[in-house]
Amino acid sequence: MDFQALKYIYQPSNHAGANTLLLLHGTGGDENDLLPIAKEFGNDFNILSLRGNVSENGMPRFFKRLGMGIFDEQNLTFRTHEMVDFIKILAEKEGFDTTKIIALGYSNGANIAGSTLVLYPDFLAGAILYRPMQPFKNIKDDLKNSSNTPIFMSNGMADPTIYPSDTVKYIGILKNAGFDVANYSLSTGHNLTREDLQLSIEWYKQHFVNNR
Repeated sequence: MDFQALKYIYQPSNHAGANTLLLLHGTGGDENDLLPIAKEFGNDFNILSLRGNVSENGMPRFFKRLGMGIFDEQNLTFRTHEMVDFIKILAEKEGFDTTKIIALGYSNGANIAGSTLVLYPDFLAGAILYRPMQPFKNIKDDLKNSSNTPIFMSNGMADPTIYPSDTVKYIGILKNAGFDVANYSLSTGHNLTREDLQLSIEWYKQHFVNNR
């Protein structure tokens, strides 16, 4: 496949064998957007922040869409394979462990993280998904995660782009596949809030700091 490299920022931890926080921005963002958020989770992990290879009217994205909330699933599949391949290559170059990657994605970034959960169900060690949508309309019943991988999801109850019933369906699919999903419905819209951050930091500490 004709994969392209992604622009990225990598900040190594001083801790041997550290987890890597994979930052995936929303539409119009870039590899700098989520760095301030990552710092609030602590400093005991590597940071890998990527920029999507797709441009929509000059705005970076991780994959194409056909309209608001309508994904180009063929492109999403290709870009997910491209991203995972790039991460594996980068892991050898930068020296981080591919079995200890925790994705943190917002909106478009959360959706390519979700696609990774579907296409590579055991690749991520965890995922923080802010305002996610189900990445594919049809997800096979044989989707299986063998590690009970923890997933944090938060959605806004007043978000005009995501139907609550679709979120419930998506959560059910992930849970049935073996993922350990914690979901929060917040009194907000599509924008990211302080409550999202506080809840996800608590979740992260519970699963990746206090459980050591």
